[in-house]
Amino acid sequence: MPTRLPVIALATLALITPAVPAVATPPPPSPLVFGDCPADIAESYPAMTCATLQVPVDYRQPSGAAIPLLVTKHAANNPSKRLGSLVVNPGGPGGSGVIAAAYVSTPDETGFTTLQPAVLDAYDVIGFDPRGVRHSGAISCAAPDYFPVPQPDPDAPASRDALWKLWDGYADGCGDKAGALLPHLGTDNVARDMDRVRAALGEQKLNYLGFSYGTYLGAVYTELFPQRVGRMILDGNVDPTPRDLFYKMAMSQSVAFEPRFNSYLGWMAKYDAVFHLGTTVRAVRANWNKTLADFRTKPHGAVGGHELLSTAFGVLTSEEGWTAFAQALSTYVVGGDDTALVEFATPNTSAGAERFTASFSAVICGDSKWSHSKATYERDTARLAKFSQVAWDNMWVTGSVCRNWPVPDRTPIKITGRGLPGILMFNTVGDPATPYAGALKLHQVLRSSVLVTERNSGAHCVFANPQSMVNTAVNDIGTKYLLTGELPPGDVSVPGHPLPVPTPAKLKAPTEKSPTVGVRWNIS
Repeated sequence: MPTRLPVIALATLALITPAVPAVATPPPPSPLVFGDCPADIAESYPAMTCATLQVPVDYRQPSGAAIPLLVTKHAANNPSKRLGSLVVNPGGPGGSGVIAAAYVSTPDETGFTTLQPAVLDAYDVIGFDPRGVRHSGAISCAAPDYFPVPQPDPDAPASRDALWKLWDGYADGCGDKAGALLPHLGTDNVARDMDRVRAALGEQKLNYLGFSYGTYLGAVYTELFPQRVGRMILDGNVDPTPRDLFYKMAMSQSVAFEPRFNSYLGWMAKYDAVFHLGTTVRAVRANWNKTLADFRTKPHGAVGGHELLSTAFGVLTSEEGWTAFAQALSTYVVGGDDTALVEFATPNTSAGAERFTASFSAVICGDSKWSHSKATYERDTARLAKFSQVAWDNMWVTGSVCRNWPVPDRTPIKITGRGLPGILMFNTVGDPATPYAGALKLHQVLRSSVLVTERNSGAHCVFANPQSMVNTAVNDIGTKYLLTGELPPGDVSVPGHPLPVPTPAKLKAPTEKSPTVGVRWNIS
């Protein structure tokens, strides 16, 4: 399975999409009653309370079978200043809204919270696991050990038959194990669920913070429920316009990888006194390429070419992992010791990781159009691979499973942006996961939106970031909007946040192994 969590990204081709599918109107939900949380949530996040909301499996039959959604709340710290509820979605698809809400509202060991204290004073922070995810009827398509470790080399022509068989088999497993639910796990139904959460909270409007794929979920919500949109922040934005938007995702990410990777290599070169990998981008890349070739030729334990490439892509999404990964690479190149690099890139083979792959695949394969031709995938990827080192790996990880998906694909809902209040958007110019071109497309569609661009940055998402990646200007703009509803008078750009400054002393500390992916929640 992927060693990084794929994140939705992409595309620039505007095509016509259909009207919103007709559904029946279910009766209003009962008010949520919050109490104790499941043990894993209660142990890690004791300030959270939990409730369960029943939602229809099929909104065309609202009185039929139901799915229980886990909903969590971090209550406003100052009830006298309370403005309402703020629903958080971290993206994925397949990311846990429960974990995301806890992440943005729970202080770290220094007392820092990614949402500013004034926001936590004013809002109940709400998370929910989307249908098919974690505590909300999680689906699974295979045993946790279904994917071989390491996986076949993604670039080698000799691996292609095995990789097609691997991902076709996984799609068959999804049909066998989750077939009844697969047609109902799309973004449109998650948006309907989110409106049920809003209603069960007693809120007239949905206040929403969506990251990555969560921006697409937010955009679909605006189309289905424009009159119920409150204050909405979208960060790390997806282009909703192509018919094959999730196929375009993989291609767009592959293109965006190279300039962001060059920036990272340049950062290593700047600190050659620390990492000893070379004083130029060219020299550092030569050491990286030699390492990658070594791991391709003879995998080191659980880590081969796929695992190393996927880890490198994930590291690019958040500078939190830059120092640790560069240190691991240096230890291998300079000292010949692969221990740290293998530890860093060893894939997650837990049941939770497989379930993430299942829910991710269910959404992307069912939500948009896909080719059924191997030749199409291989032709397009070969073209990208001429200038992108991750093109083949990205194709296998984020699309090949959809070629023979057991549920028919469909054309995405057309986002018109009509009848909406002001929406606040954030994006960095060099984001490899949700490239800037996609933000410009969504901004064009959501005509009431204001786009805040972080210059000189390639992080994936910029608002409410970890302490080491804080952009004060961005946080101030977002906080002001959430508290007052006031947007900047027009689109604005702000300087990038500071990059990490490694020192030899830091590198002697215990391993600071950061996640290999730019996500804000775990999948165990």
